[in-house]
Amino acid sequence: MKKSLVLTTFLLLPVLATAQTAAPDAPATQAPVPDVATDMMAPAAPTSPDTPDTPITAETAPVTTSESPATDGASATPSTSQASSTSEALPVARTNADDVSPAASEPASAQDLPSMARGAFDEAKTFLRDGGPSIWAIAALSVITLALILWKIWRLALIGAWSKGKARQAVAAYEAGDADRALTLVQGRRGVRSKVVAAALSALKSMPDAHAREETARVAKRELGSARSGLGALELISTIAPLLGLLGTVMGMIAAFQALQAAGSKADPSMLAGGIWEALLTTAAGMAVAIPASAALTWFESVIDRIRRDVEDGATRLFVTEKPQTIRLAAE
Repeated sequence: MKKSLVLTTFLLLPVLATAQTAAPDAPATQAPVPDVATDMMAPAAPTSPDTPDTPITAETAPVTTSESPATDGASATPSTSQASSTSEALPVARTNADDVSPAASEPASAQDLPSMARGAFDEAKTFLRDGGPSIWAIAALSVITLALILWKIWRLALIGAWSKGKARQAVAAYEAGDADRALTLVQGRRGVRSKVVAAALSALKSMPDAHAREETARVAKRELGSARSGLGALELISTIAPLLGLLGTVMGMIAAFQALQAAGSKADPSMLAGGIWEALLTTAAGMAVAIPASAALTWFESVIDRIRRDVEDGATRLFVTEKPQTIRLAAE
């Protein structure tokens, strides 16, 4: 028995020695204690509900039922009245802001108009001053071009450039054999087509065919020549406006190179660039006048060509139609 105890003790001694040596090196881990000041999460601040855009009224306000005693209801009364006063004040503030902002913007826009007009006038004056004599001539041509275009539109409308109903009706009536009604439809009218048809009907009624043709051609040439009045001036403007612009550009570049030569070794390239772009203003202005003039000229010529075709068609139809015979009843 003693031998067994001694043997057991001898076997357990190394195990105990190992446990004692390992204990100081590896202390038992304990759960970290949270630091109250740093590790604890701060409670989230209560978020205020979004204020609705529509005012809170008695009909839309939510109705809450309270099951608390009378003392609790008495304590909640001030907060309810404060919320209602705040909700009533918000719509008033928004209404005042909405009323004030348009009134404040209107005077600002009204004050900007004179300043914008003055700025445009100053820019135009600077443009005319920098362009030189050529830009003044081009500006005069632009005014004349606008006046000619407006006058020509009024003149074409006056001579019936876009109305040809009566002339067609008169030719159809003559082809149907009613010469008197045909002459009544166009007599006294100011349209080119009506005048030529009326002259042809009158000539056919009182002259031989050869003389009637000559009279109709004479009247047609006169009326078509009158319709083309003013087109020569537009053609001249569309031709010389770009040339005036080029002339101003050349003169401006000559002046710029002269200034560059006078500066000598101290010449600044920006001086040359400034002189060139100022000189090119006249070319741009000349093209800006010539392009509308040329477009208007082309349009007016197309309108007059259409009138000429209608006149030739009507006169040809009158002369190829047999004259209506006047039937005379024999006296009984």
